[in-house]
Amino acid sequence: MAIKVLHHGLATTVQDLGRPGYFHLGIPVGGAMDRFAMRAANLLVGNDEGAAGLEAVFIGPKLEFTEDALVAVTGADMPAKVDGVLQVGWTAFKVKAGQVLSFDFLKSGARICIAVSGGIDVPVALGSRSTYPIGALGGYKGRPLAAGDELPVGVGSLAGEGRSVPGALRRKPGMPAELRVLPGLYWHRVTEEAQQNFFADEWKVANEADRMGYRFKGGRKLDFVEREQPFGAGSDPSNIVDSCYPYGSIQVPGGTEPIILHRDAVSGGGYFMVGTVISADMDLIGQLQPHTPTRFVEVTMEEALAARKERQANLARLREALA
Repeated sequence: MAIKVLHHGLATTVQDLGRPGYFHLGIPVGGAMDRFAMRAANLLVGNDEGAAGLEAVFIGPKLEFTEDALVAVTGADMPAKVDGVLQVGWTAFKVKAGQVLSFDFLKSGARICIAVSGGIDVPVALGSRSTYPIGALGGYKGRPLAAGDELPVGVGSLAGEGRSVPGALRRKPGMPAELRVLPGLYWHRVTEEAQQNFFADEWKVANEADRMGYRFKGGRKLDFVEREQPFGAGSDPSNIVDSCYPYGSIQVPGGTEPIILHRDAVSGGGYFMVGTVISADMDLIGQLQPHTPTRFVEVTMEEALAARKERQANLARLREALA
């Protein structure tokens, strides 16, 4: 079975849950920006939750199926259509051989996950089928899809049409979005007033928001505690001697616009980090559109661990609901 790409949308890539274990070599984890949505889509069509699917941002692709398949679309509200007929989101539906899957306009959110029974069967690279476009690694020839591509699909089941994810399990960003942050090793580099302002201000997602990172603007500039820059650091107060960047860390070049490093971000560099977005909230970032109002919420390690535990419990409820 194959899927023919008639139109690639804006940016559509093959993604799974990523390739952990290579960050120390400069190769990011990668994978779906909204992992919960990708897991849910796969479970809806009977796949392993780590199977490869498609991730599309802002504009969906147009795909022709050569054989019958079970499909699910989760994540953003971008209604799917089969030969022009609207389908229900977060619900498994059938696509017959020769039919075309397309998408309506984006209504909310930013990214959809498209799962097909059997999974997208591109070659595995470093333990994952995820596309890392900057490194031309994984996915379909290491790049986003283009019209004329034909995606191989594994063998799957057509059972489960109509299976749906309960609405209570579908977590979406609020308005404003709230992202919980654990202050980091370099928190002391900014003044106490700047620390308070960072959490008090309302920020907005900038236009520079992609798989590598999300920039935010609109808050007050951070003031730094004066010091003599150490040997090896740049002249700007936001510069440090090169350090590792934790996944989800927030760097603030020049103290002006925070950047949250996401799935395809670099693993280190010379900018200080105010803290790290907790793992339980990373999926939410992938659903933020430019100009979305956002607040950062300070949490403790205990609160971060409790949030992770709750996220794991929600995954368990999802698995139980779709078993």
